[in-house]
Amino acid sequence: MSLSNPINFDPSSDHFAQALKGRRFGRALTKLGKVTREQVHQGLELQKTTSKGKKLGEILLEMGLINANDIKMTLSGMAGMPFIQLKDRVIDEATLNSVNAEMARSVQVIPIEFDPATKKLVVAMKDPGNFSAVDTLRNMLGLKVSAVIAPAEEIDALLKQHYQSKTDLKAIYADIATSDVAQSLEGRGASIDQATLQDAANDNNVVQLLNLVLMQAIRDKASDIHLEPFEDEFKMRYRIDGVLYEMDPPPPSLAMAIVSRVKVMAKLDIAERRLPQDGRIELNLNNAPIDLRVAVLPTMFGESVVLRVLDRGNVQLSLDKVGLREDDLEKVRGLINKPNGIVIVTGPTGSGKTTTLYAALNELNDISTKILTAEDPVEYDIEGLIQCQVNHDQELTFAKLLRSFLRQDPDIILVGEIRDLETAQIAIQASLTGHLVFSTLHTNDAPSSILRLVDLGVESFLLTATLEAIVAQRLVRRVCSKCKEKYVPNEEQLMELSMRPSDAANYTFTRGVGCETCNKTGYKGRLALYEIMCLDDALRELIMTQASTAVLKMESRKRGMRTLRESGMLSIYDGQTTIEEVVRETLGED
Repeated sequence: MSLSNPINFDPSSDHFAQALKGRRFGRALTKLGKVTREQVHQGLELQKTTSKGKKLGEILLEMGLINANDIKMTLSGMAGMPFIQLKDRVIDEATLNSVNAEMARSVQVIPIEFDPATKKLVVAMKDPGNFSAVDTLRNMLGLKVSAVIAPAEEIDALLKQHYQSKTDLKAIYADIATSDVAQSLEGRGASIDQATLQDAANDNNVVQLLNLVLMQAIRDKASDIHLEPFEDEFKMRYRIDGVLYEMDPPPPSLAMAIVSRVKVMAKLDIAERRLPQDGRIELNLNNAPIDLRVAVLPTMFGESVVLRVLDRGNVQLSLDKVGLREDDLEKVRGLINKPNGIVIVTGPTGSGKTTTLYAALNELNDISTKILTAEDPVEYDIEGLIQCQVNHDQELTFAKLLRSFLRQDPDIILVGEIRDLETAQIAIQASLTGHLVFSTLHTNDAPSSILRLVDLGVESFLLTATLEAIVAQRLVRRVCSKCKEKYVPNEEQLMELSMRPSDAANYTFTRGVGCETCNKTGYKGRLALYEIMCLDDALRELIMTQASTAVLKMESRKRGMRTLRESGMLSIYDGQTTIEEVVRETLGED
């Protein structure tokens, strides 16, 4: 069997990519001279009969006709990308420095050519289908990035050789201090023209600095990054597991350059420094989509920036993973499967309300159920949900969206938050017409939500007719599993929980000593505490007679409601959290 007219040019050339671009896999392999047409047909026959579900490349690999690199070379040509060998290739220092270690490891690329004058960067990557890596590099580096494909083992070897050590923030600060950008901004205050600001925002040192800050925050699972200008300093803080930690601060003269770089990445107006601005940065790191929601606020000493990190790959959208105890999980599953009614989740900002509701919707999300959500803003895109964003500029409020929802034939509706009487009334109307409605409120505990709704102007009889349950929640930090140790709390700590030393003897208490895994904090990750108040006829009667929050709480506890403090104490006894965390996040019982 002869090979049919194989091409005989260099796979690393553009000619190679042009010759194979858009061809079918079998035809491209034949064109490369790796197999004959007969062998391709043989593989296709096996694909139809004994190897259903397998790709042609896998079948030909099993037949011993090609190797893994032949598949990669063919796929890269089909995608219109050259295929190169990196073995023994020498990469100069400037090219290696164009991408910092954290970035190179996260997107799994090696820079092979860099021209600072034209801002052109060529990177070698493993997978021709990984378009998001190129987009992320373009967005974060502000360069014209193109890609070639290389064998995975060669990329891994170069990553190990050149990007083993972490980039140090202090080392970047030292480089910037002597750079042209630092000299041009020193002592200029707010009197910087747009051209200088644009140049500063695109300066390679500033780009590398901000990339390192973002990569470190994402690696440490920070939920927010704060960039804050003060009179004599520019602070950087990360919020990890609900607590803010200060990082090494950059030189104050770089404040405007760093803020301008964030604005460029978020496609905001760098010339506008007097009004608040909101934007979004989309990244893909370690094959996980990450959104950064950017909020810029003008202050006395410059612009303050907060980036909310929405790591969609990290969020636990499953009811059995949000921290519900076995009996509470059973209660919640019973509530979310009701045919109609209103279920409210309450708690302060950042207490995980949205994640709990998304987990509930994720469980209900199937082809037979129509789910509509009104959110401000939409935090996570979930396949199968119709998600709408509130837009105050266009006067598209929760109430307006809800009215439209009722004409969309939904089964389940999520209203991001009940903020006013109009939204509450339409939610009630939706519930009365046979829909299940989920929403959130900002109150301290479950019973006080009743008073809050009555204060908004909701009639008691409508509340009792529609409200099924109120779920209050808090997030506490979880004890680090790597450095967990048992200890005996002192009398003062026990008094916080209203416990006597004799009572405490029956329980085991744990805390984290602090290690590399948890950044010496003793905590890693968070855990939700729940208080679930299910309404029955007796409680509805009390609401009708406008009973106080204290009475509602007492009656709910008689009916089996576990308070937030009680949930916290069970988590302490289970060794999941500490006394300090539960005391900080929950109210003591009267």
